[in-house]
Amino acid sequence: MMPIFFRNLPSSEPFTFDSVGNDRIQEAVNRPRGYPFYHYLQTETGEGIVKVQEKEYLLKENEGILIAPSIRHSYQSLHVSPDWKTCFATFTGSLESSIGDITGNQPVLLISSEQGIPISTIIKKVVTQYQNPPLDPLSLSSSCYQLLLLLAGGTAVQAATDPLYQQYLVPVLHEMETNYDSPLTIQELSRMVYVTPQYLSRLFRRFLGCSAYEYLTSYRIAKARELLLSSPRSEVQEIARQTGFTDPSHFIAVFRKITGVTPLEFRKLN
Repeated sequence: MMPIFFRNLPSSEPFTFDSVGNDRIQEAVNRPRGYPFYHYLQTETGEGIVKVQEKEYLLKENEGILIAPSIRHSYQSLHVSPDWKTCFATFTGSLESSIGDITGNQPVLLISSEQGIPISTIIKKVVTQYQNPPLDPLSLSSSCYQLLLLLAGGTAVQAATDPLYQQYLVPVLHEMETNYDSPLTIQELSRMVYVTPQYLSRLFRRFLGCSAYEYLTSYRIAKARELLLSSPRSEVQEIARQTGFTDPSHFIAVFRKITGVTPLEFRKLN
């Protein structure tokens, strides 16, 4: 039986595993709405095809891929016979919203086989901890942070050094991440860098694999998670306003779509 473990209690640690497993004969998976947490998948043996939105990636032995929350994806073995074995981990914690900052705020990261070897070692260690309780939350949190730092050194699918990325997306991303609490439109953002909204949208799709609206919404929800935990006395309506949502009902609906729970449920769980 392949080891797969899920977190069954709320965690107060800054980073920890929501789920982890290894030595898994990987079945086909299709997630049209993505996964609610950062999700890492790595090949142990065999080969698999991972499709993220409209792009496909081949994962050979020890190669891995990190996918941000709520990004549409699917994967399956490259071959007809089920000979693709994988290990995986998903991440949460009280500082979950900062995982994007650690990993460069990229929706997808590819991990080379050289980087994958130490990552699989950490996953194996964590699985062993789950197999031999009681669990040590601090040790799990430390292992989780080590793994995230290894992922941060991965090769981004998007070439952040590309001149187009630097000239057009960097200032727009800075504007979004600085003024996420203000009304922002693709028209205003495109005027800021002297391009059409259509061209800016194409650049977002090319480098980040999502629309400008999807990026801004994900960033706002990440900030909302942070505020829900750091300001426990703030009302949901106030959190909505502070993160750029004028309608609290819309905020709750978007929050639930991305995280799987309402803002109040998220606060109680954490």
